Amino acid sequence: MSRGKAISVKIPTVKVIKALETRLVELEANYKKQDENEAKYQEAYEKWQKEIAKWAVAQFSKAENIRTNYRTYSETLNVDFDIKTKDSDFPAEPEKDYEVIHRHEYNSQKEEMSNAIRILKMTDEEVVSTSTYQAVARYL
Repeated sequence: MSRGKAISVKIPTVKVIKALETRLVELEANYKKQDENEAKYQEAYEKWQKEIAKWAVAQFSKAENIRTNYRTYSETLNVDFDIKTKDSDFPAEPEKDYEVIHRHEYNSQKEEMSNAIRILKMTDEEVVSTSTYQAVARYL
C-alpha cells in the first residue's frame, strides 16, 4: 500500500499572525456579547412558548393520545397530548445564532492564541511550517 506524498504548505508568518490577532479580537468580542445574546434568545424563547401554547390550545380539538398526571404534592395537573401537524403549521422555535463559550474554554483559547502570536512575532522565519500551522489552524 502506498501513501500519498506529504503536502508542504508555506504560509507567510505575517499572515498567520494577522489571522490569529483577528480571530483573538473576534473571540473576545463574542465572549463579551454572550450575555446580551443569551438575554435576547431567552426573550424570544419565552415569547415562542406563549405562542406555541396559544396555538396548541386552539388546536386541542384535534388532540390525540391525551395523558394527564395529577401531582398532589404541588396540586398541579399536567396535561400532555399529541397533535398531528406539519412543522410549517406551528410557530418555529427560536434558534441560538451564537456559540456559548464557557469561561474555562475562553481562557484556554485566549491564552493559546496569545502565546502563538507572541512566539510567531519572535521568529525570524518568513514562513510558517506545516506543523506550526497545524497547531494554530483550529483557531483560524
